Amino acid sequence: MAHGCHICDAVGSKNLRAIAKNIATIQARKAAAARSAGRDPESVVIVAVAKRKPASDIEQAYAAGLTNFGENYLQEAIPKIAALGHLPLTWHFIGSIQSNKTRAIAEHFDWVHTVDRTKIAQRLNDQCPAGKTLQACLQVNVDGDPAKAGVAVAEAQAALLEMADLPALRVRGLMTILNVDADPQASYQRMHELFVELGRSAPKPWDTLSMGMSRDYPQAIANGATIVRIGTEIFGARD
Repeated sequence: MAHGCHICDAVGSKNLRAIAKNIATIQARKAAAARSAGRDPESVVIVAVAKRKPASDIEQAYAAGLTNFGENYLQEAIPKIAALGHLPLTWHFIGSIQSNKTRAIAEHFDWVHTVDRTKIAQRLNDQCPAGKTLQACLQVNVDGDPAKAGVAVAEAQAALLEMADLPALRVRGLMTILNVDADPQASYQRMHELFVELGRSAPKPWDTLSMGMSRDYPQAIANGATIVRIGTEIFGARD
């Protein structure tokens, strides 16, 4: 039964203040990192990673100024996307992609960051709703980590060539997830160099470098990231 409760209201208000404060802190750090690198802070988009967090937290992050949200788990994401359909949000899929999930991802998301093989790119293209163009990043395993998905650095150009003619999938750039023991500065610099190199022959627009998370996004911004994916620094620890 629905109820009005001053305790629940107080908890919600406290959570809203915490999320808003976290976002303000991240926006300030983002701006400082961008300016230090001689970049416009507006050239970096924060994608709030909301896995295992309720739709109400996303609403609060939207109220604090964010419009881009990332989800890792399709089954969890679809009800949240439906519940928040009244808000002008952009949804990014940032989890691993199984072949049996491509149709639902193509239907519900605006961006896919984790296109890690040409088979998945083809399926996303073929199953994209008529009239829709899905924005995408090619995932690169920059550290050669056997536990991480993504094409090898040496195979990235060939993968892009295979994806170039897919009419419903627009590959806008690159994405990576670092090995936990990697040196962020070295790995992100390598990603930026690859991004520039591939951009010489990639179809346009070629404008997106998705890298950096809560622990290292200032270093990613220093090396050209245009999207940083931040979860715990916005929403707190996950259950």
